[in-house]
Amino acid sequence: MSLSILLVGCGKMGGAMLSGWLETTLRPQDVVIVEPGGGATAPAGVRVVESAEAVPADFRPDAVVLAVKPQVMADVLPAYRRFVAPGTVFLSVAAGRTLAFFAQALGETAAVVRAMPNTPAAVGRGITVCCPNAPVDTAMRDRCTALLQAVGTVAWVEDEAHMDAVTAVSGSGPAYVFLLAEAMTRAGIAAGLPADLAAQLARATICGAGELMHRSPEEPATLRQNVTSPGGTTAAALAVLMADDGLDALMIRAVAAAAHRSRELAG
Repeated sequence: MSLSILLVGCGKMGGAMLSGWLETTLRPQDVVIVEPGGGATAPAGVRVVESAEAVPADFRPDAVVLAVKPQVMADVLPAYRRFVAPGTVFLSVAAGRTLAFFAQALGETAAVVRAMPNTPAAVGRGITVCCPNAPVDTAMRDRCTALLQAVGTVAWVEDEAHMDAVTAVSGSGPAYVFLLAEAMTRAGIAAGLPADLAAQLARATICGAGELMHRSPEEPATLRQNVTSPGGTTAAALAVLMADDGLDALMIRAVAAAAHRSRELAG
């Protein structure tokens, strides 16, 4: 991939993407980072500047990747309007910022892709869901897919209304898994295990089951059934978790609450 990238913000998500790009597809000289205060630690050969105005005048990015915090985006974005040009796509990984928001700040002709990644991107195992506006063409989609595949799986939706549910399921989802580890640890302690062993068992079980699901072509329901002997210990536990007021009902409420909050934050 021969692209020039302007990376605005090099925090955890921006840094994870940058590492993936340099390991797989891009050369250091193809990337310019904008980091206010010059706080970014960049690999050798990657240029770092403190503002949009300091980007070299002859630098024409194929993609402007917006990885600053959502709450500062409104203040940061107008300075990048000068990069709106045919063939340039803006790729935002800022949660809650809508395509209409970007159109207002950058103009209706700007090609913008709104993306929702999640934190496993830091280890190359994230999933990012993207939604394009009308000016985004096939080549721009492919470009964004290639950039985001450096940190995991990529999916696309055409209806931006889906992004609130995406945020609730995959964007917030890692926290649900971490909470499950906490809950399993507490349950193990309540069942009489030493705290350190309960924590070790919960962590290893969740990591191992996740890796098994990642590698297996089987559906999660089939993998669950494979572990469940009729009348056995797993079946006894699942009878509680799969009751009418069990995990399904709880997760539906949790995701609905997160999606509602996502809509509120987007305005």
